[in-house]
Amino acid sequence: MRLVFAGTPEVAVPSLEALVASAHDVVAVLTRPDARSGRGRTLVPSPVRVRAEALGLEVMTPPRAGDPGFRERLAELAPDACPIVAYGGLIPPAVLSVPPAGWVNLHFSLLPAWRGAAPVQHAVMAGDEVTGATTFRLEEGLDTGPTYGVMTETIRPTDTAGDLLQRLSTAGAGLLVATLDGLQSGTLQAVPQPAEGISHAPKITVEDARVRWDRPALAVDRQVRGCTPAPGAWSMFRGERLKLLPVAPVTDGPTAAPGEIVADRRAVHVGTATGVVRLGTVQPHGRKPMDAADWARGVRPDHGEKLGDD
Repeated sequence: MRLVFAGTPEVAVPSLEALVASAHDVVAVLTRPDARSGRGRTLVPSPVRVRAEALGLEVMTPPRAGDPGFRERLAELAPDACPIVAYGGLIPPAVLSVPPAGWVNLHFSLLPAWRGAAPVQHAVMAGDEVTGATTFRLEEGLDTGPTYGVMTETIRPTDTAGDLLQRLSTAGAGLLVATLDGLQSGTLQAVPQPAEGISHAPKITVEDARVRWDRPALAVDRQVRGCTPAPGAWSMFRGERLKLLPVAPVTDGPTAAPGEIVADRRAVHVGTATGVVRLGTVQPHGRKPMDAADWARGVRPDHGEKLGDD
């Protein structure tokens, strides 16, 4: 099949590479425009653009997929299908209708669970034991289109959203290729999503990543892992944000009120609604990540001092 691939972040790169290595013909790539990043606010190309250019592919970066110039070029390319992975922009109906086999989306959840922008983060934060990836035909609704195939993946007790997404992006690339193989051979038919089991996964905001110490220890653990690496879990300490990397609930730790810091030479514990968690790596504002015990030796928390107090 002639394909135009759409994707933007690093998690879309394995799918692009798998399609290029397959029997299908990737004739061009659609990705988001270069974005400003870092302290210098310099323009940085998307990971998909970087990989596509290295592969010698035509790259299109319209501000919006609905721009007339892009639609005209897409029609000229005459793709049979447009596989799409985490593109990050709306595909309007006039563009959805261009390829005869439609736009085939690889989504990192078991639809209809976790429709939306952050399915992996929400699955980790909810304490799901199993998730996966689904291929479906893109339509106007938010991840509502009929599905082609699924794969499952166990969520490990210490998985961060980043860990899980990396595994899903690699395994999901194979699912996407298999889906396009089935569409080409005519052996695969789309199946409507069930009406039950729908859940939503909106984008995780910085405020969503603020740790709530009045929740149970397991919920705090899941929140931190679900927000790692982005947007990054955090709490306030002496008027500044303290970024938190994964923590560990413990059953034999000290007694502490929610948010209360208990530090000794070897470990730092923080109270929750049900016991304590042990901090791992922390990152004070404007500094590099460091071991929590090293951080505590530097700041010397007062007796009863808490994280979360503004």
